[in-house]
Amino acid sequence: MIPTLGILMSLGGPGKTAGADLPLRNQGPPDLEDLWRDFNRRLAGIFGSKNGGGSPRQEEPDVPGFRWLGGGLILLAGVVVLAWLASGFYIVDASQRGIVLQFGSWKENTEPGLRWRYPYPFQTHELVNVSGVRTIEIGYRGSEKNKVLKEALMLTDDENIVNIQFAVQYLLKDPKEYLFNNRSVDDAVMGAAETAIREVVGKSKMDFVLYEGRDQITVQATKLMQDILDRYKSGVFISKMTMQNAQPPEQVQAAFDDAVKAGQDRERQKNEGQAYANDVIPKARGTAARLLQEAEGYKQRVIASAEGDAARFSSVVTEYAKAPQVTRQRMYLETMQQVFANTGKVLVDTKGQGNLLYLPLDKLMQATGAVAATSAADVSATGAHKPVVPLSAEAPPQLDKGQMSESRSRGVLSREREGR
Repeated sequence: MIPTLGILMSLGGPGKTAGADLPLRNQGPPDLEDLWRDFNRRLAGIFGSKNGGGSPRQEEPDVPGFRWLGGGLILLAGVVVLAWLASGFYIVDASQRGIVLQFGSWKENTEPGLRWRYPYPFQTHELVNVSGVRTIEIGYRGSEKNKVLKEALMLTDDENIVNIQFAVQYLLKDPKEYLFNNRSVDDAVMGAAETAIREVVGKSKMDFVLYEGRDQITVQATKLMQDILDRYKSGVFISKMTMQNAQPPEQVQAAFDDAVKAGQDRERQKNEGQAYANDVIPKARGTAARLLQEAEGYKQRVIASAEGDAARFSSVVTEYAKAPQVTRQRMYLETMQQVFANTGKVLVDTKGQGNLLYLPLDKLMQATGAVAATSAADVSATGAHKPVVPLSAEAPPQLDKGQMSESRSRGVLSREREGR
């Protein structure tokens, strides 16, 4: 390459012909030190340098190769400078935020888009994803079967041990705090989560943690965790905390299962009792309302009857004062009418002779009534039934003399048969 450079430098010089170059071409390769010295002189001439004494510099033989070399170096330096300046451009995605660092310290935050900063080493930049959801698992890894007991075992307020597994999801809300205030953001979130959940569980009863209080514990732990991270200025926002599992240690799991079953039986019996109460109470209330209404009706009826009796008695007293004998006779007849209307009656002809009465009369009347009913049924079956005219309770039937004599003759014949 050096002989070629020497040939280029020897060609095209002003005031030199091809014949003048032949002796130089026949000479050996130029000395490297001479070339370097000549290059320095020509480079100083390009930039217009002066001699040390202030006198104008001596004219040097103009070599076109060195002039081309100087122009190439300037062009190369310009390209390098442009490339160096272009290295300050960077692109921030929509889900990212940019952080510009000047000599290692924070300078500014940048929004999404095409941005430019001073090139290295004056300024650098960092891109932080602020929309991606990050998840950490506490008490387990991957699945609930892969337990980490050191993180999962916690002590409750009633001095019982529970095994709790939960997951925390978080976002980055401040890129500056995230970069400069955290050595490891996952470790910071995990430490805050363990601290918060242990504090909340330590203030709660075991049954509350295992059964009805899971949602409340999650809400309280999330709030406390966010407060801790904000105090440390970690730039983290807790978006969600989920309790995956909460159970007693395996050594006492069987006993707790029995307790849970007993609790379920208790709830079932309570529900059955409540259902029975819901069925019985409305019926009892309906019955009570009906009885109250009946009692009220009876009350009104008795009051009305008593008022009616009192009014009738008052009217009777008035009539009695006017005609005592007539009033007594009428009252007697009315009373006897009411009595005879509801009792059986036996008619005895006191004027006849030879009538023999058998006691007790009530049983004889019952037997007679049964025979009469049988006879009436037979007569109705044959179609020879005659209408029975009931006896009036007000006046007994009157017998004529023929019927009375016939009755007496039947009585005499019956006595003769009994005497035989």
